[in-house]
Amino acid sequence: MRKVWLHQTRIGLGLCDVAGQGYLRESDLENYILEHTPTLPQLDGLEKSFYSFYVCTAVREFFFFLDPLRTGKIKIQDTLACSFLVDLLELRDEELSKESQETNWFSAPSALRVYGQYLNLDKDHNSMLSKEELSCYRTATMTNVFLDRVFQECLTYDGEMDYKTYLDFVLTLENRKEPAALQYIFKLLDTENKGYLNVFFLNYFFRDIQELMKIHGRNPVSFQDVKDEIFDMVKPKDPLKISLQDLINSNHGDTVTTILIDLNGFWTYENREALVANDNENSEDLDDT
Repeated sequence: MRKVWLHQTRIGLGLCDVAGQGYLRESDLENYILEHTPTLPQLDGLEKSFYSFYVCTAVREFFFFLDPLRTGKIKIQDTLACSFLVDLLELRDEELSKESQETNWFSAPSALRVYGQYLNLDKDHNSMLSKEELSCYRTATMTNVFLDRVFQECLTYDGEMDYKTYLDFVLTLENRKEPAALQYIFKLLDTENKGYLNVFFLNYFFRDIQELMKIHGRNPVSFQDVKDEIFDMVKPKDPLKISLQDLINSNHGDTVTTILIDLNGFWTYENREALVANDNENSEDLDDT
């Protein structure tokens, strides 16, 4: 059955390629998903008034990961080869488990969760997010300097972020191991657009982590120690510079970026051994019961 769905999808996407060049523009994919939303049983509960937000949410995942250069178009071949279509087509399964829906970006619960978070952050109800509003995202422990860079580099309107830009932000933070997400964060960390991070850049961002630690009554950790750990984790080709490719190749890019931009993430990293020990103790307690 899945092969039939994929074959039908291949034909459908081909018909959306009005220019016949093997690419889909955002509007092409938006029309395709909007047309098929009513045919997916797992989306039956969505109000029609939410369709436009659902389509925007769904399309952003395709373009965030498949259009890293932000050209505004993606190859149909890449679209068919990625796992996103499989996730989308899963919504045809009327018996899809709750667990599967929660981990599927295209599911109704996931889309409503993301949009609901956006609405909760929008304190002044103008359908846009200011830096102050975005600072309350999740644990509200991202640094000011990082948020400044988000609003400097990302598309904003009179200094505020719309839902589409917010989706890129969410996709980045929820997929920090992925190259596209690391590219997004790297661009923000590379304040001078040099193509690498050196000790100056690392210190520039970590200073805010140290300040937040003071505010929360904790003794700041030495930057020298953190710097050494970062370079040990990444092992860059140039011992004085970290490139985006170095971050990706290291398989520690998510850890490195997290400890530079988020106090809660840094605290989790700094206390990782204690957290593991605590988990082991809890597991032993469960085994004894």
